[in-house]
Amino acid sequence: MDDAEACFILSSRNEVDRTAADHQTILRAWAAKDFAPNCPLYVQILKPENKFHVKFADHVVCEEEFKYAMLALNCVCPATSTLVTLLVHTSRGQEGQLSPEQWQRTYGRCSGNEVYHIRLCDSKFFGEYDGKSFTYASFHAHKKYGVCLIGVKREDNKSILLNPGPRHIMASTDTCYYINITKEENSAFIFKQEEKHNKGLPLSGLYDAPSRLPVHSIIASMGTVAIDLQNPDPPEESGKLALPTENGAGSRRPSIAPVLEIADSSAILPCDLLSDQSEDEANQSDEEGSVGSDFVKGYPPNSPYIGSSPTLCHLLPQKAPFCCLRLDKGCTHNSFEDAKAYGFKNKLIIVSAETAGNGLYNFIVPLRAYYRPRKELNPIVLLLDYPPDNHFLEAICCFPMVYFMTGTIDNLDNLLQCGIIYADNLVVVDKESTMSAEEDYMADAKTIVNVQTMFRLFPSLSIITELTHPSNMRFMQFRAKDCYSLALSKLEKIERDKGSNLAFMFRLPFAAGRVFSISMLDTLLYQSFVKDYMIAIVRLLLGLDTTPGSGYLCAMKITEEDLWIRTYGRLFQKLCSSSAEIPIGIYRTESHMFSNTECKDSYAQSQLSVNAEHGAEHRERGESRKEKTAHRNSTTSDQSEHPLLRKKSMQWARRLSRKNAKPSSRAERISQQRLNLYRRSERQELSELVKNRMKHLGLPTVGYDEMNDHQNTLSYVLINPPPDTMLELNDIVYIIRSDPLAHMPEDSQVGQARIGKNKQDFGTEMRDETHL
Repeated sequence: MDDAEACFILSSRNEVDRTAADHQTILRAWAAKDFAPNCPLYVQILKPENKFHVKFADHVVCEEEFKYAMLALNCVCPATSTLVTLLVHTSRGQEGQLSPEQWQRTYGRCSGNEVYHIRLCDSKFFGEYDGKSFTYASFHAHKKYGVCLIGVKREDNKSILLNPGPRHIMASTDTCYYINITKEENSAFIFKQEEKHNKGLPLSGLYDAPSRLPVHSIIASMGTVAIDLQNPDPPEESGKLALPTENGAGSRRPSIAPVLEIADSSAILPCDLLSDQSEDEANQSDEEGSVGSDFVKGYPPNSPYIGSSPTLCHLLPQKAPFCCLRLDKGCTHNSFEDAKAYGFKNKLIIVSAETAGNGLYNFIVPLRAYYRPRKELNPIVLLLDYPPDNHFLEAICCFPMVYFMTGTIDNLDNLLQCGIIYADNLVVVDKESTMSAEEDYMADAKTIVNVQTMFRLFPSLSIITELTHPSNMRFMQFRAKDCYSLALSKLEKIERDKGSNLAFMFRLPFAAGRVFSISMLDTLLYQSFVKDYMIAIVRLLLGLDTTPGSGYLCAMKITEEDLWIRTYGRLFQKLCSSSAEIPIGIYRTESHMFSNTECKDSYAQSQLSVNAEHGAEHRERGESRKEKTAHRNSTTSDQSEHPLLRKKSMQWARRLSRKNAKPSSRAERISQQRLNLYRRSERQELSELVKNRMKHLGLPTVGYDEMNDHQNTLSYVLINPPPDTMLELNDIVYIIRSDPLAHMPEDSQVGQARIGKNKQDFGTEMRDETHL
């Protein structure tokens, strides 16, 4: 160990007593530090309260911190867990390229994107942007080379800043952090190709720009990246391409403003997230009993453990009494006993966990961070197997709309009382008591079956599940006779045989962000050996750390009004020029038909072929039915030519049958009822079961029918897609939004009295804090 390049100390996560496992890890870390003080130490810890014992280590990953923050972001930025998992895994993007499905090829290719770094002065990608704004550099590097610049670090500063915004002027000594398929040092062929095109094709007349763009970049971006300008007439505008008219009609697409080299201070967005108090109060003044009208912004007064990063949050002006945190029992302050009585404006987020550990605090903080719009805050309900202790309640009583209830997910009454009918997301956290089993992979059995039951009872509910073993994700929303799942299973085996680190990526629950295992992040600790910044970047993305001037991850949905933008490249310019936001990927959902019939043991059978066979079968049946009908009517007059005559004859036949019908006997009625009960579908039986329990609990059944509308869809993540990727309706775009505090003018005092701590104090406190 004296001569070792690194020492990794891992915890046994499958222990029943995880605290004891942490204590052993701490002792091992101390022993390693005592024996070889100069050996770099990489430590994996399970519980956040034990983190400060190993803060001397070079790199520390605390499982529960990452897990809860990732599960929380999954609720507001779908499939964040999938996005981060793909980013921290090493892949060449070759997965799924032989698949017959287009989505698998695109998804597999984009999964090869990783985070890399390079100094600006050494970079061909970013070297020409010395003295330009960060936003300008990010957009133009993406337009020319397809790389996504997401962060930067000054030479004299240890803090990495994600999207520091247009005020940040790039310097030659800056370290740039970017997302790409490969690092720049391995991209020499790009620049050779550029030289080849520059020599082979004339560039005059194609564009007016001080720095020559490669022809292949112009061709790739023509009609995709936004070249339209608000004022396209002046010829001295640099870096612009004129767009051809559409269909020769002289019509033009809507214009997008250019991204400025140096930010115009008057054009930078004001810190509206800090000064939205009056707007919120105006919007909520006419809402009776609004719970959001008296929120304040500040720092949580009680942290449940040492070492949690201070985060500016939405808080209650005064702490809520512990009795008011109980959702299912009234108290002297209110008489509400279920989620319906509270009349929440937004959908609930329900978290099912065994105990209220300190890590659960990291689920609440990202969802109450100051940059989340106040009117979009979702109520959080903690469904716990065991009541939380006062220490935990003291930490959460300052947050608005956070409640707890004792119960389990295998009890339907508990689910209905905690408001599952009004929930947008249900997060099922892996339980410590079930992590170890006699058969290793059976540790997830209870969780999987319980989640499957909830999926059958509430098909449209978004359920996010944490599992101990990633291989068990194939049992989520399991269909025993599903051809498509079988094809995906064979695809996974093929990719594993090829040596892929992401063989599980095509499983539909993982691709959609519906399932997650913390062991998927093991590679994060290993990658930090080569990329010592990876843990810091992931913590910033997840909101575990808040550095002054650094941005945060959020999402925006593409609506019909946004489709005029057309492509991802044009969207990149639109966001950079208007709100200084950096997009990093797309979460796409497509309609899909899943087959429930037996299928042959063949990997090549894609869903398209399954649908084609079903369509042909349906047509054949329809044609045979038409032939029989035509044969039956061949001896009579063609009544289809006389719809009125046919209608009258049918009415006459029904009246005649009613006249001749005898009143049914009691035995016949009972027989008919029995037949109706026998013919009930499983869906109807489940609906009746849930509605009967709701009536028994005194809950209104209105709203449950909406939970039955399950649509067969598949969802997947595209990290840093090419600029010419077409946007689709309901795409969700991951964006890194710049810090609103960084946009405040130096002499501005806006919101400081309301916040309680000014920007300078915040920065000083963060610099003095030792971060892991």
